[in-house]
Amino acid sequence: MQSTDTLGLYIHVPFCGKKCRYCAFYSDSYSKQSSALFTDAVCRNLTNYSVKSIVTDTVYFGGGTPSLLDASQIESIMNCIKSNFRLSDDAEVTLEANPNTLTFEKLCQLHEAGVNRLSFGVQSLIDDELKILGRTHTAERAVKAIDDARKAGFENITCDLMIGIPHQTAETLEYSANRLALLPIQHISAYILKVEEGTDFDSSEIKSILPDEDETANMYLKMGELLQKHGFMQYEVSNFAKKGFESRHNSRYWKCLDYIGIGPSAHSCYNGKRFAVPSNIEDFLHSQIQKVEVTDNAPCGFEERAMLALRLKSGLDLSTAGSRRADIEKKIPMLIKAGYAEYDGRFLSLTPKGFLMSNSVIGYVVFE
Repeated sequence: MQSTDTLGLYIHVPFCGKKCRYCAFYSDSYSKQSSALFTDAVCRNLTNYSVKSIVTDTVYFGGGTPSLLDASQIESIMNCIKSNFRLSDDAEVTLEANPNTLTFEKLCQLHEAGVNRLSFGVQSLIDDELKILGRTHTAERAVKAIDDARKAGFENITCDLMIGIPHQTAETLEYSANRLALLPIQHISAYILKVEEGTDFDSSEIKSILPDEDETANMYLKMGELLQKHGFMQYEVSNFAKKGFESRHNSRYWKCLDYIGIGPSAHSCYNGKRFAVPSNIEDFLHSQIQKVEVTDNAPCGFEERAMLALRLKSGLDLSTAGSRRADIEKKIPMLIKAGYAEYDGRFLSLTPKGFLMSNSVIGYVVFE
């Protein structure tokens, strides 16, 4: 397990106004009463996990739809964090948001409460694509929310963009990416749609109107080139940022650094173990302390660290590979010849083409 001198906090807010058709994440319906109980439960758990021996420098409200919480509830949770953790003055505090849930007034209140990074679930700026995804906002509403956020004082805004949407073409993706990149944002997370078992999208009807693998691959590569021209540099398989705006919290996951997760279905990597909270909102709301299940007693061994490092543009430092280095180096010429990787004698990193095939390439490097 890699030692860490800082800590991250992840708060899983499970509430959604409406389940998106492609989403397999754990969520539950929102109500004023349940959100109040949830806020209290989060604060109980923050008090239980209190850590003041090291600095906490990232906080991430994920979901679900965290922006369904009142700004006063976010403020209460932030106050609990400040009381129980050594929150750094420059901590990155991210809140995931649905554009429909935010007014200019609420954005100002969230900024005042200590949120300094917003993550908008935009997915597309084509209304027909948003409808088929089951998103409740329009392209116009998304653009307004982003503009309002900037006016409210947010200088670190990220947006999700989805690739491989039903009926999506290279032209419609280019339109969305271009329009998004020209807005006052600093980061884009671009995900290839994966049809998850048990979701509304898990049907022959939807699968018949998805772009095929070659079309999706082409869209991914073209989109990366386009974003780079706009100053968004790829630093991870699915993430692009202007210089200095890489997600500090998500980087914790990729670098095997410590974080504590609070809320139903939240995961943690802390004190040499990985553990998870069961996906049960009622248990979480009514338990004094959240239940956890240990999922790994010895995380962040070489293979896991290597897999995560190869997701990053910075790549895998082979000076940390020990006895595995020679075996990995034998595989590098083939990867370079195929256009999947680059190697400078110390760091092995994947190219955009390699990122597109990352599961196969990483499996080959680490496990074969």
